[in-house]
Amino acid sequence: MRKSVAIIALGLSVPLIQAQSIAPFSSDGCSRFPNGTLEQQDLWLECCEKHDFAYWRGGTYTQRREADQALEACVAKLDEPVIASVMYMGVRLGGTPFVPTDFRWGYGWPEYRGYRALSTAEQQSVEKAIEALKPAQRERVLPVSVIKPVPEDDS
Repeated sequence: MRKSVAIIALGLSVPLIQAQSIAPFSSDGCSRFPNGTLEQQDLWLECCEKHDFAYWRGGTYTQRREADQALEACVAKLDEPVIASVMYMGVRLGGTPFVPTDFRWGYGWPEYRGYRALSTAEQQSVEKAIEALKPAQRERVLPVSVIKPVPEDDS
């Protein structure tokens, strides 16, 4: 009986252990949206890469909203307020963690995690992944104010 309970407990804990490892950071730019204008084809690409970093990491609902607002502000600073608003509406509608897309909130995690603050182990996994980035890529996507830890009761 004790062996059965131990085996079941071990089996249930394996997905929790696996969920603590995040995939290496990747960005597809402005996910199904142009990276810039015809004249400046990468005009807001860096804004999208910073946004992708926040989405890759995931976290709470508040962090997602802040990431989306930061994207809108970044693009608006490039004298593109209409594009910024369109992008904001697009990410609010399309970035939900409840649909298994490759650009969903928390896409770096192998399993669905919804809106939850990162555990200590998950934060450590993120930090290791950041350390593995090439310096130029790290400079391009960091710092992002929305990656700060928030209290776990924020959902």
